[in-house]
Amino acid sequence: MDATFSADLPASPLDRQVKVHLGGSWGAARKAIDRGKVTVDGVVWTDGTRNVPPNATIAIRLNAPRIDRRAVREPLPVVFADAQLVVVDKPAGISTVPFDDPDEDTVESRLRALLTDRFGARGGRANLGVVHRIDKETSGLVVFTRTWAAKQALAGQFRAHSIERCYVALVHGEPRQTTYESHLVEDRGDGLRGSTEHQRRRGHTPRGPQQHAVTHVEVIERFGGVCLVACRLETGRTHQIRIHLAEAGHPLLGERVYIRDYARPLAPAPRLMLHARTLGLVHPTTGETLRWDSEPPEDLSERLDALRRGERLPKSDARGNERHGPIDTARAREEAPQDGFARPPRRQPPARNDSRPRGKAGS
Repeated sequence: MDATFSADLPASPLDRQVKVHLGGSWGAARKAIDRGKVTVDGVVWTDGTRNVPPNATIAIRLNAPRIDRRAVREPLPVVFADAQLVVVDKPAGISTVPFDDPDEDTVESRLRALLTDRFGARGGRANLGVVHRIDKETSGLVVFTRTWAAKQALAGQFRAHSIERCYVALVHGEPRQTTYESHLVEDRGDGLRGSTEHQRRRGHTPRGPQQHAVTHVEVIERFGGVCLVACRLETGRTHQIRIHLAEAGHPLLGERVYIRDYARPLAPAPRLMLHARTLGLVHPTTGETLRWDSEPPEDLSERLDALRRGERLPKSDARGNERHGPIDTARAREEAPQDGFARPPRRQPPARNDSRPRGKAGS
């Protein structure tokens, strides 16, 4: 059904605007956006997580020609490549791998096409192995393998929790330096992932397989109601950082899923303020220790600059329904896990004297 309407939902992403006005499912709204059927003030938008300016004109034309996504793709930042590995600096708004649409624009598909064009490939398709993933709205460093031997070697490092991974995030409240340790389940009882410990404190009985999860958190900078933190992963479960911080009362800025228990005002953010800053590993063939660092992207840097200028939390009591939309369990299921390995980790103390955690981090 075609429609034209004014953006009247405060600070809401495009996919929510489309879903509310069309009355369909989240999947239908996102598919229309992804295929170029939606314009904002006459310009095609293909990122459903992008917030729409107030009173902008949104037009939906389901009979519009499907766009050629190759024509609108931004160059994929490759920070390292050799015959065994490729490391990319993933932009926010693109999935690491496809979820339910094989034609979906993903980091994997872009990188495979880039490698095929640059180096050629037997059968016309470059070999590429996925060993971990980060969420669609998360930016930062991701490693892929180019050979089976490299994939097996990195999989072993992830299982041994020797891969160094550190994220930076903007969170609500005043957290302290600490280590969060819990056991995560797929459904905590309301369709969302969560920890068994948190649910038992609430009087619920979690069900299903449990995964041990450990996150070391260190505060880098405080802004009065919002903090910049470093999160070093010892394990890498689905939404681990988001769940640990949300259950501690410090949901990330831009969070739209794990905010059900948060009753304080939410600081505005263009997307989930989470960035995979550091990645370290041992090269699968040379044995050399490699480490990469990625600067926060423009949207996160701009948010930090605004906080440093003294911007404060909004005064309205928005729990997420008004400012960020309703809790979206479908989105929570779609977002890719950081990795799929489940082996009990070895505890490591957080770094004490430096905002950049030292040493190896687990998966």
